[in-house]
Amino acid sequence: MISKIDRKRIYIFVAIVYGSSLMIALIVILSGGYYLSYPTIVNPLAVVLIGELLMLAPAVANVLARAITREGFLNSHLRPNLRHGWPFYLAALFMPILAILIGGAIYYLLFPSRFDLAMTFARAQPGMIARSGAEDPWLFIFIQIAYAIVISLWGLPLAFGEEFGWRGYLLPKLMPLGPRKAVLLVGAIWAVWHWPSIFMGYNYGLRYWGSPVVGPLLWVWVLLPSSVFLGWLTLRSGSVWPAVIAHGVNNANATVVYWYFSGPMDPLIGPSITGVVGSLGYVVLALLIFFYPHALAPTANQWSGG
Repeated sequence: MISKIDRKRIYIFVAIVYGSSLMIALIVILSGGYYLSYPTIVNPLAVVLIGELLMLAPAVANVLARAITREGFLNSHLRPNLRHGWPFYLAALFMPILAILIGGAIYYLLFPSRFDLAMTFARAQPGMIARSGAEDPWLFIFIQIAYAIVISLWGLPLAFGEEFGWRGYLLPKLMPLGPRKAVLLVGAIWAVWHWPSIFMGYNYGLRYWGSPVVGPLLWVWVLLPSSVFLGWLTLRSGSVWPAVIAHGVNNANATVVYWYFSGPMDPLIGPSITGVVGSLGYVVLALLIFFYPHALAPTANQWSGG
């Protein structure tokens, strides 16, 4: 069971981070909503608030919770631990891409009519082919992935904002429940934290099948396997930095499977990882981690909580 003082810290952290999500949602609604003209014109203020400031909120909640409870930063898990943790840095760079591509491949195998090797969608994007310098469809995707990895470095501060909160603070506080329960519970809390944005049309829009219930529920499905993977990186390396890198790489590469897409978009299905089929690459990865003996065993006793 979680100790009394740990429960208090968890409640304070969750209250701050959920409060920030609701506050940002309220600001977006009062400024005209996520869409100024659905489904094409997106409110630029909403993009900044939801896509950037919201991602920094968990790190702020971490700092505030530590300050309020006078915990300090001794167990902040900010040491890189490169000497023993370097394999997980490599995993952070390449496993998100593998999961994205597997999910996309499963989608295109199930819906072959949606696969367009001529890259009509990519060619319709201004300068896309010219910037890559590759007409060959297979070379194009590798160049785009390499480009996205480099670009992901610019997004690391935002990825740090989430990971320093979810994996750097909440995960170790929940570890007395056991690592498997902890990573799943973090994933569920993480997913529900996104719900105000999902209800406003972020990721799935407003007129999808089952709106407005299916989108938030599907987001739980999407983030649970991601939480297992990111939790594994953090627990095994003893540092939040592999999870930060993986989060950034994932965000930068999440749409690469769209370059071969043909037909009407269906974000509930795929090929993006936000869909129930597109996310299957992460589901496979998470199942391998979750059921492999001791895969989620922490590397140091600092992960026992406190």
